[in-house]
Amino acid sequence: MLSQLLIGTGVIAVSVAMTATFIGLVVRALTRIGPWLATSPSLLKTGVVLTCVTIWLILALSVSVWLWAVTYLGLGIFSDLETALYFSVVAFTTLGFGDIVLPTPWRLLAGISAANGLVLFGLITAVLLELLRRLLSRESVLPSQPPER
Repeated sequence: MLSQLLIGTGVIAVSVAMTATFIGLVVRALTRIGPWLATSPSLLKTGVVLTCVTIWLILALSVSVWLWAVTYLGLGIFSDLETALYFSVVAFTTLGFGDIVLPTPWRLLAGISAANGLVLFGLITAVLLELLRRLLSRESVLPSQPPER
């Protein structure tokens, strides 16, 4: 049981760090295009930016799903990539079909993976909602910065 908790915690740590990197990169990109977004805001700009950021953040989630799949393969829990990836998606999204389950010695990893997915979906939802709020309110998409002295 302790090994499952340690492995799961490690995978979550890497997963969150990777997602934070994706978020940081998108914030950097939005900072660069902030002046363009602020000039003559339009529904088209809002839609394009929101779509691009959403796809980018879904890619971040996909990387985490792949990380779990590789972990399952590395531990020898599944013998093929398709099954490992399928289970990873089902567990990470908390869909939980139950057609494929982890062996008893590894079953805690399913719950840990689901918790990882819940946290990352919530984090990404928060980022997207804040972006949308700023885009629709015509605020700068840039983080608030103190005035220069």
